[in-house]
Amino acid sequence: MFFLRKSPLERLPVVMSGVRMGERALQIGVGDPSLVGAIAAKVGLSGHASVAVAEARQAERARAAAARAGALVDVQMAPGGGALPFADAAFDVVVIHPGGLASPLHDAAGAAMLRDAHRMLRGGGRIVVIEGGGRGLAARLRSTPLADAAPVLAALGAAGFKAARQLAEREGYRFLEGLKSDATP
Repeated sequence: MFFLRKSPLERLPVVMSGVRMGERALQIGVGDPSLVGAIAAKVGLSGHASVAVAEARQAERARAAAARAGALVDVQMAPGGGALPFADAAFDVVVIHPGGLASPLHDAAGAAMLRDAHRMLRGGGRIVVIEGGGRGLAARLRSTPLADAAPVLAALGAAGFKAARQLAEREGYRFLEGLKSDATP
């Protein structure tokens, strides 16, 4: 399968997130701040970009990245892995950056966060998990492979996401996706 980018400057994770102009997008965690800023910029002025983080340091990194990307972003704190402060069905897409989270997606805290993400997605919305990454040749040639995707896919299914699947593994990244059924509250 070929992954075509609209611009040679647009990074693969931004394209694979599937975020489009005008969407309401939530990002959880800040692994690579430049990626957070680029995805936030993708929704444009007609959309809404939010970022949920656990620590003040991550909030500052997200704000600075958004400013560098020229994006407006609503950064919210959810300290201690508590419930995320957003309304039900508030987002079209949720993008999770596991590298910026305190715990793995397949443990109890991660499972609670995935259920919360499911609650915040509109019917027909999608969740995208972007694992790995980094910039440069070193990230692409990492000596340690990404962990098995099966536990994260199982966690997505347990949280209520349908058709959880791995989209791709390229350039040191892995992209996983799940959908919220239209009939799911």
